[in-house]
Amino acid sequence: MKRHMAAAELARDSRFNRVTVEETLLEPRQRNAESQLHETKQQAPDAARSLMHGIFTGEIQALEGAGRTCWDFDTGTGPDEVPFELKLDMARQSWDEARHVEISIKLNSHMGTNIGEFGERALLFEAACNADPVLRLTGVNRALEGLAIDVFNTMRDFGEAMSDPVLFFCEDWMLADEVTHVKMGSDWLRTLTKGDRPRLDRALDFQRAVDKVFSFGGTRSEEPEAPIHLARDFRRLAGFTDGEIDEIVDLASEAFAEARAS
Repeated sequence: MKRHMAAAELARDSRFNRVTVEETLLEPRQRNAESQLHETKQQAPDAARSLMHGIFTGEIQALEGAGRTCWDFDTGTGPDEVPFELKLDMARQSWDEARHVEISIKLNSHMGTNIGEFGERALLFEAACNADPVLRLTGVNRALEGLAIDVFNTMRDFGEAMSDPVLFFCEDWMLADEVTHVKMGSDWLRTLTKGDRPRLDRALDFQRAVDKVFSFGGTRSEEPEAPIHLARDFRRLAGFTDGEIDEIVDLASEAFAEARAS
């Protein structure tokens, strides 16, 4: 099997509709859906269905990304190698993500959404294709799995507000897994960069870039009216410091200002 597969080679069946970030921004239904989650009850179901479909495709890519990390790197201590224990953690994460895919398929059906109704963005898998295992960990386990903490926490609250115990329970269950995945990324980041400050700085810079792209134009924040709430308490459990969380809030503010300026 090929190592370090490119994102363009990612296989899907005919049900899926791959879209670029640019196409997403130009498609009004998908562009507006994420910003409506906390508006009227008439708007919220479509917004929630779009977000749930995005969670589903993200879980597939997270499964693929964790599995690729188990395969792409040799076992060792070099810059292009990873410890065997890290591969065990990625195997554990793959098992979790496979379960999340199954749960998300059922939740999409529960919410009246068909696979492929909304587009699939491949940015998560693109981050999982980084040739540096440390950058891969920060891009996926710290930035994107960190986003999953925020999204699952938001969807769990939405399920409670809509008196939907199925949505609430499923999101609460997956949220616990995501905290574990981010904590693994936080721990391995510090382990693999111990004594190598330049490599740590490169990894954190990559994480900031991914976090900014996935701030949804600054709509992920701690503001009460934000469509996606930044889950500060859960991020602390996952190994983020308050300073790192504050930096994510600042990145979202920058993205919001840039989106308004454009």
